Amino acid sequence: VQLQASGGGLVQAGGSLRLSCAASGRTVNRYHMGWFRQAPGGERKFVAFITWSGSSTNYADSVKGRFTISRDNARNTVLLQMNSLKPEDTAVYYCAQYYSGGFTSPLSYDYWGQGTLVTVSS
Repeated sequence: VQLQASGGGLVQAGGSLRLSCAASGRTVNRYHMGWFRQAPGGERKFVAFITWSGSSTNYADSVKGRFTISRDNARNTVLLQMNSLKPEDTAVYYCAQYYSGGFTSPLSYDYWGQGTLVTVSS
């Protein structure tokens, strides 16, 4: 499977962006999916997780109440709606397909998109 993340850009603090992760090659409808982010010089960190059906979601404490993960299985796509953005949200955002293990660990994911850059100015 190939994952293509898009929707990043430059936005002022308090603004919104919607990231999209489009899968190709095969369906991801039966896979749990996650979003991670990596700030310059930092580690890749968990942002959000969604089960294959979309019935359950989880978020990092730092984005809870501001970000919403969802999926459109008919379009083979996973979305991340980001509201009330802060400068500390600046990072490259990656979508990934879950494989096994704790869902907050990057090691639990086996396929990754190329990342999309989100820059939040103060």
